Amino acid sequence: EGRVEVYHDGKWGTICDDQWDDRDAEVVCRQLGLSGTPKALSWAHYGQGSGPILLDEVQCSGNELSLDQCKKSDWGQQNCDHIEDAGVSCDPFTGTDVQLCQSDAVSLTPTLLGLLSREGRVEVYYNGDWGTVCDDGWTDLGAQVVCRQL
Repeated sequence: EGRVEVYHDGKWGTICDDQWDDRDAEVVCRQLGLSGTPKALSWAHYGQGSGPILLDEVQCSGNELSLDQCKKSDWGQQNCDHIEDAGVSCDPFTGTDVQLCQSDAVSLTPTLLGLLSREGRVEVYYNGDWGTVCDDGWTDLGAQVVCRQL
């Protein structure tokens, strides 16, 4: 979590919080490879930056892989002060619990692999139940998130 800064044209700078919402935060968390529940924070929640304000009016749909793909003002075009610096929390503690399992050949019940192995079927704990993850759209990026969570 923290103030969001971007690097452009040889400079680090902040993002103005105009139009800043949880969909923008979701893209930031994804771009950083972080899991959890994305939350947008405004009004320099994590303190004011001191460099240029490089982006304003960021409007992501939430599906983009990076902020570059989001609708936004032109680089450096803004009408903000640093009191409006955008922040993000990618809180891993509000996401789901994850475990790697395999079917035990004898009992056919899931066995938590824990320290025994570093591979297996991905299961998530949600609303009081463990369930599997469908592989539709599953990529190395998803696997990296699971490994980081574990």
